[in-house]
Amino acid sequence: MVVVGICTWELHLPGCLSLKDKRGTLKPVTKELGRSLNVSVSETDHQDLWQRAEIACAAIGTSRTIVEETLRSADRLIEARDGIRVIDTTTEYR
Repeated sequence: MVVVGICTWELHLPGCLSLKDKRGTLKPVTKELGRSLNVSVSETDHQDLWQRAEIACAAIGTSRTIVEETLRSADRLIEARDGIRVIDTTTEYR
């Protein structure tokens, strides 16, 4: 059985004063998520806003427990980042 988990974060980026600042804040986070947790990550909404972002992360595995732990690790990584405030988080499994 294949389990797919998708976690979406609504983010506030208070220190960003341009789209270049936003890119500089989000890119290291998305790269670290992909590299350290082997997940797919993308900015999925608010691409034209400086201080707002939505990113989604997908994890795939054969056990729901493993996928859940991977997405919890992703959540902790995002929460720990300076310059990023999580407004809302949603997680779904298929």
